[in-house]
Amino acid sequence: MTAALQTSPLDAAHRALGAKMAAFGGWSMPISYPGGGVVGEHHAVRTTVGLFDVSHLGKASVVGPGAADFVNRCLTNDLARIGPGQAQYTLCCNPTGGVVDDLIAYLVGPDEVFLVPNAANADLVVAEIAADAPAGVTVTNLHTAYGVLAVQGPLSGEVLAAVGLPAALDYMAWADGNWNGMPVRICRTGYTGEHGYELLPPAEVAPALWDALLAEVTARGGLPVGLGARDTLRTEMGYPLHGQDLSPQITPVQARSGWAVGWSKEAFFGRDALIREKAAGPSRLLWGVEMIDRGIPRAHQVLVHDDRPVGEVTSGTHSPTLNKGIGLALVDAVSGLGAGDAVTVDVRGRTLAARLVKPPFVPSRVR
Repeated sequence: MTAALQTSPLDAAHRALGAKMAAFGGWSMPISYPGGGVVGEHHAVRTTVGLFDVSHLGKASVVGPGAADFVNRCLTNDLARIGPGQAQYTLCCNPTGGVVDDLIAYLVGPDEVFLVPNAANADLVVAEIAADAPAGVTVTNLHTAYGVLAVQGPLSGEVLAAVGLPAALDYMAWADGNWNGMPVRICRTGYTGEHGYELLPPAEVAPALWDALLAEVTARGGLPVGLGARDTLRTEMGYPLHGQDLSPQITPVQARSGWAVGWSKEAFFGRDALIREKAAGPSRLLWGVEMIDRGIPRAHQVLVHDDRPVGEVTSGTHSPTLNKGIGLALVDAVSGLGAGDAVTVDVRGRTLAARLVKPPFVPSRVR
């Protein structure tokens, strides 16, 4: 039997807005809304502001003496690079160096770290870390205890200030705020390439906070935004999606995520395999693909150069900003191909011209 989909604490709000709902990572989530559709929602985030429900994202706490040092021995990035009140993109890898998940770690202090993994992998990440936890350190899965709302776009700071939440945060910094007497954790991050924030209210507070934020967003010409536009926005930035551009078979070295690895650390999951791969050089590398001919690259389509297969598309979409097809692809390192080189993509039996580029496809404005 098919397992029942989990629902966001904002499920009723989405349905009241007429959202198109679909399964994603085991959750029923909004893909788009009638007011703008994917393209309109995408442009709202790039030009004004958009409000997302991403409550499907996982949440977990690691608490106890030396919790931060323990997490640092598990995940790839180096928590010693940041201080309390800062967050960090990091990876949980398997023994062969493949990516179990990519996630955000909020450093609370030496004895507490808050983790936000992806929806489908949250239970696995919690289990992997808990299995290694020393005595006195507790790993707690809080997946349904919190909602996650993302306010993204040039006017996102105005929206937070209008509802009385702190907006003057540096990129990847977080703070605990208060909204109507209830705690809300706010981080200056997101998945769109725009100035933005992710908010974590208790699940029971999320619906009222959504309503307050949506009123301020729409007053500024913005829109509620579903996961469809979230995908087009992240692809324009070249941000990887786990399960496609990162996976247990795709390593950080191959996916150009080595910047999120603390190479000098003595321990983290997958360290030995990743150090060997880095020294030898990866067999394949993630590149951006920009279509020249009209068409949209899709996952698993083959890239060809000089009549030879040289790689495979991992994800692709239509870019509303550029009005052309774009994607990400793993390209064989032995091909020697790089930015600007011509390839073709087999799109449903049609051979379409494209070129390799190094993302982002459009300028990032996160800072």
